[in-house]
Amino acid sequence: MDRNQSHRNRRRALKALHFTGLFLTMMIICIPGLWIVLNSFRPTVEIMAKPAIWVPSFTLEHYRAMFAGAGEGGVPVFSYFRNSLIVSVTSTLIAILIGMSGGYAFARYRFKGKNGYFVGLMLFRAVPGVALSLPLFIVFAKAGIIDTHLGLILAYVAMNVPFTIWLTDGFFRQIPRELHEAAEIDGCTRWQAFWKVEFPVARSGVASAAIFAFLTSWNEFALASQLTRSVGSKTMPVGLLDFTAEFTINWGGMCALAVLMIVPALILTFIVQKHLIAGLTFGGVKG
Repeated sequence: MDRNQSHRNRRRALKALHFTGLFLTMMIICIPGLWIVLNSFRPTVEIMAKPAIWVPSFTLEHYRAMFAGAGEGGVPVFSYFRNSLIVSVTSTLIAILIGMSGGYAFARYRFKGKNGYFVGLMLFRAVPGVALSLPLFIVFAKAGIIDTHLGLILAYVAMNVPFTIWLTDGFFRQIPRELHEAAEIDGCTRWQAFWKVEFPVARSGVASAAIFAFLTSWNEFALASQLTRSVGSKTMPVGLLDFTAEFTINWGGMCALAVLMIVPALILTFIVQKHLIAGLTFGGVKG
């Protein structure tokens, strides 16, 4: 009995240490985000104060200036938000449709050069976006799609497709082939078997791939800063540069816009967190 009690106490202590470590790690990770939120409500004097002031005076000055319009020191935040939403949603939908088709093909069919194509896609995804910015700029300039939604959408689709193919390939491989074979025996076509049997099973995995693709497009800065110029095409990450001048930086306004960027991503994550967790753990446990 004493040995069992000692074993239980040890497990409780290890569990407590585990949760304490996770809590401290999350606190460290969240400090930069918390600091941005606090700075968005601080007067400029408090932002630059040394030592740092953790409890701000809570002013909405930076948000008022940001929404006031460019003539009063603000930025066209609604235009930047609209551009980000159009580019992120459109590129995500296209990348998921292509990635889901490609992932299903790699998971279900055999064809010549299959492994080579897959490795090539993964190698393409490993290339940093900054390294591709100059070639893309030259190609897009000759095609006449610099400073347009179309150009940015094409760049983000090319960036997200290899990742979505890799994710969805893993999800579809976890689905037994017997499911679609049984559906075909029952009279379904190959297309019907996919949409009515296999896709519902892998839906959580596809949703998680879509979330990652959306967040990648929503937060991307390097390519957007090279391929956009005007208010009609700039996204919110590029809009942060509007708060920089030759000798000064409006830290409060920059933090306020950063908060507006973070909020939609957080809302989306909380809405679909069930699908996200299910997708990330899909196939991890077999019955």
